[in-house]
Amino acid sequence: MITKQLISPNSVVVVGGSEDVSKPGGATLRNIIQTKFMGDVFVVNPKQDKVQGIKSYRNIQDIPQVECAVIAIAAKFCVQTCEILCKEKGCKAIIILSAGFHEDSKEGAILENKIKNVCDQYKCSLIGPNCIGVLTPQFSGVFTQPIPALTDDGVDIISGSGATALFIMEAAMQFGIPFNRIFSVGNSAQNGVEEILEYLDESYTPSKTGTPRVIMLYIESMNNPNRLYKHASSLIKKGAKICAIKAGYSAAGSRAASSHTGAMASPDKAVNAMFKKCGIIRCYSRQELATVAAALRFPTPKGKRIGIITHAGGPAVMQTDVLSSNGLEIPHFEGPKADALLKKLFPGSAVGNPIDFLATGTAEQLSHVIDACENDFDIDAMTVIFGSPGLFPIFDVYDTIFKKSKTTKKPLYPVFPSFANVKEEIKQYEAKGGIHFPDEVALGEAIVKIVKQPEIPTDFSLPPVDKEMIRNIIDSNDNGYLSPEKVQTLLDATGISRAKEIVVHTKEELLDAASEIGFPIVMKVVGPIHKSDVGGVVLNVADNNTLETEFKRMIHIQDTTGILLQAMLSGTEIFAGAKREDKFGHLILAGLGGIYVEAFHDINSALSPISKIEADDMINNLRSIKLLKGTRGQEGVNIPKFNETIRRISALCEAAPEIFEMDINPLLGNAQQIIAVDARIRIEK
Repeated sequence: MITKQLISPNSVVVVGGSEDVSKPGGATLRNIIQTKFMGDVFVVNPKQDKVQGIKSYRNIQDIPQVECAVIAIAAKFCVQTCEILCKEKGCKAIIILSAGFHEDSKEGAILENKIKNVCDQYKCSLIGPNCIGVLTPQFSGVFTQPIPALTDDGVDIISGSGATALFIMEAAMQFGIPFNRIFSVGNSAQNGVEEILEYLDESYTPSKTGTPRVIMLYIESMNNPNRLYKHASSLIKKGAKICAIKAGYSAAGSRAASSHTGAMASPDKAVNAMFKKCGIIRCYSRQELATVAAALRFPTPKGKRIGIITHAGGPAVMQTDVLSSNGLEIPHFEGPKADALLKKLFPGSAVGNPIDFLATGTAEQLSHVIDACENDFDIDAMTVIFGSPGLFPIFDVYDTIFKKSKTTKKPLYPVFPSFANVKEEIKQYEAKGGIHFPDEVALGEAIVKIVKQPEIPTDFSLPPVDKEMIRNIIDSNDNGYLSPEKVQTLLDATGISRAKEIVVHTKEELLDAASEIGFPIVMKVVGPIHKSDVGGVVLNVADNNTLETEFKRMIHIQDTTGILLQAMLSGTEIFAGAKREDKFGHLILAGLGGIYVEAFHDINSALSPISKIEADDMINNLRSIKLLKGTRGQEGVNIPKFNETIRRISALCEAAPEIFEMDINPLLGNAQQIIAVDARIRIEK
């Protein structure tokens, strides 16, 4: 719940404001005063009548009605303070900077919950506690510095960590990025990253300048992924662009699982899948986040062909490496138009791409090069790398880059690798609103992420399944792994083709089943999880003698409850499965199967429900895609059928959310069909 009084209050009180600007209360008051807040400012300090030139009240009961409060006092006094502010003073926005709440102790958590309840009762926005505050063009409710210039068309930052919000802002300032609003949500007692994103979605207005609205997120805990997905998707569909860090991913893999899918799935894979599904670009450092955010302020390239303009060879080579090794193209320029450009440059220049117009190149020559990339060469974007050895000023060069970046239809990304020698030039460039990049490789990596963003799906229609049959199986079984017979029924209800199979327990059943299936036969133990590890799989059984001998051996393997017989089929072993991830829903996985699942981990994933586009993306981005499509005379897999199987698993999970883990390994694929050979399904209601 975000109120207008939080974003643009007409009056504010700093509870705990002081002369000491090294403390949060004093520093926040200083920032409010220095940024010339247009409304009324009050202070509560029990020991002073005036603080930093502002009248101070010794008791909060004595202050006038107030719209917004910033609280910087001990945690134990915050509950009563909030009650007075909300109940008696009409306060509709509270920012609690103080620590000592749920991050500190059980007692602190109780205090935090009481404050939330008070704010909820009086429909008051609560930010924090344990945060640095909120920064908007109308209100500097933070205790940190610097306070950047804020514009309506600037970048928004939402951070679960106060200090990190500041560090992200400082990193972004090095690129000349302008800011709009910065939210540090701290403990997120009432409003977390998801709620702020919801507010940005519901209050969205297109940029007046045509520059894409960019939102930077730093997330430590994701309390409501569905809400985040909903509003991120909505914002991106409206034209906004979002990049995010989700910290804490390394701990995701340290847990036991009883299936291939469970072992390979993780909350972090679910985060990746969710970001990909809604169009968020994931980053892993503050510097990367700032680089991507800066690049997102430019129009998105329409294709993968990049022109590199430079006056220094090394940076251009390094940028070429990162772009080309990640699937982008650096097309070679040749022919009459390339020759005409070369004549406008100094001898020794090169125009093949990268275009190197030498360290002595002039602003006029650079203008010719940019015009040629814009009009004469078949590219989708261009980068301009221009530093300085300190021999002479280059204001005219940077002025040319700025003007051209505003007029070219193709994105023009400036790289300024020098700093000490061009401080004044960069300062002037930023003052005009120019964004630039200090590192050509980091920019290249950002361009790769932006250009290779997958198409955001809109059609999530799934293949039809027999929901009544599925529900009958799920509702009539307890938690745990389903019997092979029940798994077979679920596969049939889902429309997934499967090998004919029969579970036997006696010699008589064995011989009857073999006669019905026909040789050659596969034998598998029922019970043990990893059948191959205990000698519980025998292939190509071709006669009754071998059949009976292996049955006698296998039936005595520990935990075995029966022997499953299957027709021996041929094809490429692939894999598909599902894992329910807390708060996210089902993560669907697919890739190379059989023993290669664990050996190569060539697996991709997406969150259910899965569109046809997403299933294609999962398949086509496998490292083994050439094998699956057929190579060197080997028959490939029916890719459309594989796509359909992935989406049928998604449909099964939508019909039966109780499915906790599911493996179909292997699926045997050939040019005609995809057949499930072995499947396990575990339910948890």
